[in-house]
Amino acid sequence: MKRLCIVVALLGCAAPSFAPRGAAQNLKVDVDLVLVNATVTERGGGYVIGLKKKDFHVWEDKVEQQVASLSTESVPISVAIVFDISYSMQSFGAYARQAVLTFLRASNPEDEYCLILFSDKPRVQIDLTKDISKVEQLPFIPYEAVTALYDGVYLGMETLKKASYPKRALIVVTDGGETHSRSTFSNLKDSVGEQNVQIFSIGVEGRINDIVQMTGGYAFHGASLDGLFEKIAIELKNEYVIGYHSTNQTKNGKWRKIELKVDPPPGLSKLSIRGKTGYHAAAQ
Repeated sequence: MKRLCIVVALLGCAAPSFAPRGAAQNLKVDVDLVLVNATVTERGGGYVIGLKKKDFHVWEDKVEQQVASLSTESVPISVAIVFDISYSMQSFGAYARQAVLTFLRASNPEDEYCLILFSDKPRVQIDLTKDISKVEQLPFIPYEAVTALYDGVYLGMETLKKASYPKRALIVVTDGGETHSRSTFSNLKDSVGEQNVQIFSIGVEGRINDIVQMTGGYAFHGASLDGLFEKIAIELKNEYVIGYHSTNQTKNGKWRKIELKVDPPPGLSKLSIRGKTGYHAAAQ
């Protein structure tokens, strides 16, 4: 069976417009408070909770920043499910849809979601709603020949611009085979850098995992799709959100590198921290 890739992107701000092939993405995020979703683990891989603001350190372009806020608050989210209906998905499409349903049923009942389908081009099949039964009632959809993966992700981002909640997730269900997008991988990577986005992938090695690493996400692997969805849900519930005001007030649109460090409290050995590696500054 083909391997399956599921990409989850936490969107902390408005998304870019749908981009034509090769077009540059000019939108820059005018940030005041820079937010970084971060995961802290101990040597055995277990999540570490209960840390304080004083335990975290942040550097931007090698200049240490003052941590202004720290949150582990669990709040409702808006979720865009971007589903591949190309021919290569036929062997496991029904199973993938069931796994998505399992994930939604276990989430906060206040969460909202939308469904984007894509093959040669993306379309909004179900607009933003809290009614999970709309996915259960979705009729059979014929699979088509090509895979416009990047275009599907852009349309999902565009749809989330009208979401109810500032915390947002984008889930792409695909075998990872991009064949037909007008947008390029470079477009996608640039747009992610212009937003507060965290991405996770499941099952597939490839270029999409370059973006996963950039955003502080993680590439999950395993045989059980339901189990991997559960791992993502657990990760999201154990994140810290670190906020700081950048000391660099220059609006030049350039990439700013972020580095994170965490001090282990008494009784714990060295800890690992994973967060996004940078963002594009605002432009004049």
